[in-house]
Amino acid sequence: MKINKLLVGTHNPGKLTEIKKQLSSLNIEIFSLTDLGIKEDYQETGATFEENAVGKAKFYHQLSGLPTLADDAGLEIDALGGEPGVMSRRWPGYEASDQELLDLLFTKLKGVPMEKRGAKFVAISALTDGQELIVSRGECLGRIGTELACEIKPGIPWSSVFYPTGYKQVFSQLSVEEKNKISHRGRSLNNLIKELEKK
Repeated sequence: MKINKLLVGTHNPGKLTEIKKQLSSLNIEIFSLTDLGIKEDYQETGATFEENAVGKAKFYHQLSGLPTLADDAGLEIDALGGEPGVMSRRWPGYEASDQELLDLLFTKLKGVPMEKRGAKFVAISALTDGQELIVSRGECLGRIGTELACEIKPGIPWSSVFYPTGYKQVFSQLSVEEKNKISHRGRSLNNLIKELEKK
């Protein structure tokens, strides 16, 4: 798949910043949905991260005609049997705000000691040009803190409470460059870039 233009299929400002930074080494022109005036939202109804990522990439490709990259990611917490998982944004049963999600997280983990707060972030990236489809996966292991470590970054609330393994800082306290080296999304995008370069 040879591309010189790419649409990033997300309305999430936090994701968009991370993805654009990660792809900055590629010699391609990157567009956001806002750049193209696309206001439609893809309804994530898939049972897996991959179904949502692929569905979203195809949806925004059809609207734009451009090669489109989309992802789906979520947090899987050991003490909660893998919740919230694919329902990370809709965990309470509706499209929750960042603060509502964190409130629910702290309620569900109340009394759970730090050593039992293991978790992992999972990201699936999907890229389609209408002919080909590339799908990649990335994971990052860590723990959930007992309180907010810093201000919530809009659209990525879990990053204010997730300590990646080997770090004393949560994701949101790391620079975008540092986070992209170790994060689930960074790893997924790196894997996708490698696949793209093979084509």
